[in-house]
Amino acid sequence: MTEQQKRKENLLWRGVSPIIGEVFFNIRSMAQYIEQRVGLFVDVSNLYYSAKVMYSKKVNFKNVLKEALGDRKLVRAIAYVIKAENPEEQKFFDALEGMGFEVKSKELQIFYGGHKKGDWDVGIAMDTIRLAPKLDVVVLASGDGDYVPLVEYLKSIGQQTEVVAFGRSASGKLREVADAFIDLDKNVRKFLIPDRNKNNAEV
Repeated sequence: MTEQQKRKENLLWRGVSPIIGEVFFNIRSMAQYIEQRVGLFVDVSNLYYSAKVMYSKKVNFKNVLKEALGDRKLVRAIAYVIKAENPEEQKFFDALEGMGFEVKSKELQIFYGGHKKGDWDVGIAMDTIRLAPKLDVVVLASGDGDYVPLVEYLKSIGQQTEVVAFGRSASGKLREVADAFIDLDKNVRKFLIPDRNKNNAEV
């Protein structure tokens, strides 16, 4: 049974017309939506590799930010990046800041034997938990299933949690546990841009 069907059943039980009840629900939801304080936490590497592998393109992070925010109030937008000694990466980091992101970076770790590691899982989790009291909605831009326990925890403390990612590469469990899922695959023209180094707004 869908949420809408549950509401109608509850309204009928109370003797209220489902049509009237739905109107009031939508008005109330819209008011709450506009007033929501939003924090966006972007796992840049996850979106980057999804776009690269599936589409051979780069991510339009400006439009990702706009889509995640909607008409709501932005409190923080943090982009988590890995420094890989790429000569073009600083231009990209600067472009992210120009879009309104706070950029947090860490060095790519290279271990003996050539193994490389660079992720922000713990850092993103700590930031979302720390900032949750100041937010109405946490929006996680990543399809990584490692964030499932984080989303489950945030929901357990009453935090509305949304996920933005490419649906084809996103964890099914992550999509399931989130309160809402924005599938970037649904409008690739909006969320992807050609892989041209001359465009500094690309990743």
